[in-house]
Amino acid sequence: MEFLIVILRTLAFYIVITIVYRMMGKREVGELGIIDLIVSVLIAELAAMGIENYKENIFIPIAAIFFLVIFQVIMAKITIKNTKIRDLFEGKPAVIINRGKVNFKEMVKQRYNLDDLLTQLRSKSIRSIEEVDYAILENNGRLSVFNKGTTDTYPLPLILDGEIDEDALRQLHKDIKWLKKLIQKENVNLSNIFYGFYKDEKIYVIKRSDLQ
Repeated sequence: MEFLIVILRTLAFYIVITIVYRMMGKREVGELGIIDLIVSVLIAELAAMGIENYKENIFIPIAAIFFLVIFQVIMAKITIKNTKIRDLFEGKPAVIINRGKVNFKEMVKQRYNLDDLLTQLRSKSIRSIEEVDYAILENNGRLSVFNKGTTDTYPLPLILDGEIDEDALRQLHKDIKWLKKLIQKENVNLSNIFYGFYKDEKIYVIKRSDLQ
C-alpha cells in the first residue's frame, strides 16, 4: 500500500511540475536566470520532500510550489519593465575581451579565471586569444565570441528599455552627450527607444512604438 502511495504521489508531482514549468515559460536549462534556477532547485526539493514524506498532506508542498511559481512570474514581469532590478537579480553581460585586449579587472569581478576563458574559447574552435576581437560572458555563463577579421562586429548595446548603459559607453570611450547627439539624428526620444545598439560607427534603434 505504501509503495502505491509513493507511486501516486510521484505521478501527482510529475503532473504539477509539468504544469508549473509551462507557466514559467520556455527556456533551456543553460539559459535559466538566477531567479529561475533558484525556483527550479526549490521546486525539486519540495517535490522530493512531498514524495518521501508520503504520510504528510500532499497539498502543502504543492501549495508551496505554486507560490514559488507565482513569485517567479511576478518577478519576471518586474524585471522586464525595470532594468535596474533585472541587473540586480540577473546581472549584466561582462565584456571579457574588448577589441582584442583581455579585461582582467572584469575577470576578477566575475571570478572568471584564464583557464575558464581558454576552455570556452577552445570549445568554439578558437586556438588563441589573439584571434578574438570581442568576448562577452553572458548571464547564463556562456561565452559569446566575435573573431577578428570577420564581417561581423559586436553590436554594442547602448540603450535598453529607454535607459543608457554607461558601462557600454565607457567601453567605446564615449560619453552621454555623444550618444544623445546620435539619438537626435535619428529623430527619436530616448524614452521611446526599446533597444539601441552601436555598430559600424552608427547607432541602430528599435522603437517601443514599432513593437507589437
